[in-house]
Amino acid sequence: MYTKHVLLAALAATLLTALPALSALPAVAAPTGGPVRAPAAGPTAAGAVSGTRLGPCGPGQLCLWPKADFRGSVWTYELAGTDIESCVALPPGASAQALANRTGRPVTTYQSAECAETGEFETYPGRGTWVPQTPYQVRAFKLWER
Repeated sequence: MYTKHVLLAALAATLLTALPALSALPAVAAPTGGPVRAPAAGPTAAGAVSGTRLGPCGPGQLCLWPKADFRGSVWTYELAGTDIESCVALPPGASAQALANRTGRPVTTYQSAECAETGEFETYPGRGTWVPQTPYQVRAFKLWER
């Protein structure tokens, strides 16, 4: 648990120095009713965390990558197309191993595609949280009121 807190503190410190560069990234808008799947590309955001560059994720978005270190084609969700406190499953058979939460709201990720609390789950703050490696395969999430 101590290692997790050290990693989160290092990540927060890196984010504070990288925020000006991150705010200049282009946003990918999600249509109402689901995610936008962007083409696979290497991470392009400024800043490094343990040799990992942050994945691009626009303001107001929740971004999930299928592979650790922000690799693979990203799923992007926005509040406009996502019901608050409703379980949102990733596409069937899909899972995520990295995420960025810039929604401005807490998000809980679940190992279960049904948001069951019998499996692993964790809540991340919404003001700019980048997680290069989740502790389990994320299959669903819930966005919460502040």
